[in-house]
Parts: sequence; structure tokens; C-alpha cells
Amino acid sequence: MNHKPLILISNDDGITAPGIRHLVEVTRDLGEVVVVAPSSPQSGMGHAITIGNTIRLDQVQIFDNVLAYECSGTPADCVKLAKHHVLRDRKPDLVLSGINHGSNSSVSVLYSGTMSAAIEAALEGLPAIGFSLGDFEHQADFSHTTPYIRQIIDHALANELPRHLALNVNFPKKSEIPIKGVKTCRQALARWQEEFDQRKDPRGRSYFWLTGSFLNLDAGTDTDEWALENNYVSIVPCTFDLTAYHALSTISKQFDGIV
Repeated sequence: MNHKPLILISNDDGITAPGIRHLVEVTRDLGEVVVVAPSSPQSGMGHAITIGNTIRLDQVQIFDNVLAYECSGTPADCVKLAKHHVLRDRKPDLVLSGINHGSNSSVSVLYSGTMSAAIEAALEGLPAIGFSLGDFEHQADFSHTTPYIRQIIDHALANELPRHLALNVNFPKKSEIPIKGVKTCRQALARWQEEFDQRKDPRGRSYFWLTGSFLNLDAGTDTDEWALENNYVSIVPCTFDLTAYHALSTISKQFDGIV
């Protein structure tokens, strides 16, 4: 590349989360880094956007020598504001989201604010990558992700990603077992088995607390869940096009005759 890459970074855990700080530190020497991230945690917001309330955007001094803004909106709002207001006529060479505290493999990608920031960038035709770590602890150890993040970013900058595509990158939790490498995977067939715990507040009014467990229904060895369980970094290419192409012919035969 003949110019210093412009790298936009966002997340869903909030601008003060350790994960985004680690991502900024890893990437600051790879290009010009600009951060636009939520002012408070936005986990589980999916691709929500703010349409009925005001959105506030304030420049903050959180990262040394890095232009940064905190946004009162969602991760998708952050990317929209970054493109159309903060950067204006400047086009990012790469948009990064994360590092998320907690895995965004399999069906979790649908709920993920981290990946929604990346997919919002893909909607705008910008190359994008979402990074997540399978550790929900606030003080999670991100150190083992560093060499892989740098290599993945280097490849993405040197080799243009397909248009309207976002990479969903998940790291296994830090352990004594070293990471075996990187595997490009498909999204595992899995789901959350939700439960709603009904409780009482101090005034005796009922409220609900979402709990549950994750069910992996996929025995394949080519999935993100298999890769993470076997200590690989998983990469799943994602797109915002939800068309079930394999079902078009069947559905067409059933419904196209209706007049």
C-alpha cells in the first residue's frame, strides 16, 4: 500500500472496555487509528439503530495519540456516525470491532453488537473484521490474540476482502495449551436454550432475568464451535444477505402460482 492505512475501531462493550484498549494497542502502529465506540456497554443489541432518541458524540482522551469519540448510541450507530460525520470524505481501509468479552461464534453472531458494527461497515462496502474472545471476564487475558490479530489485519490490508463481507474472528480463552492455528469455518448449527427466571423486586413486583444454556447441535468438524473447542482461531465470513438461496426453488414452486 502507498499510504498509511486508515483503521476505524468500534465495539459493543463500551469505549473503556479492556478488549478495545488491547485492539487499539495492537493496531496503532499498523496505520492511523480512529475510535468511535459506545459510551456504555451495548452487548446483545444486535443491529439496533437509534431512531427515536438523540445521539450524542463526544471526543474523549482515552487512548494516547489516538483520535477517539464516545457515542451514546449502538455499535451500528457508531459506524454510521464515524463514516458520515467523523471521517466525512475519508474512507477507512479497514473497520475493526472488538475485542469482545465473550465468544460470538455460531448463532451468537445474530445478537452480537460487536459483529453488527462490522456488518454495518460491510453494508457500506468497507472491509470489516469483528474480533471476540471466549472469556466473559472484564479482566480477561488478551495477550495470546496479539500475533493472530496482526497477521489477520496484515492479510486483510494486503489482499482486498470481497465486497460486502465481514469476517467473524473468535479466539479460544487463554489456557496453558497454545493456539494451534487458524481455521476458516462455517457457522455451527446451534442455539440458546433460554429460560426466564421470575423474581420479585423489593416492592413485590415481578420481573424476569434471562438465563439459559448453549446447545451445539452440529457434529461437524468444519464449524467455528469445533475450531474453538480444539484450540483454533475460527474465522467465519459473514454477509448481511439473509436469503436462503438453497430454498429459492422450493419456495418458488409453492408460492409463485398465487395470483
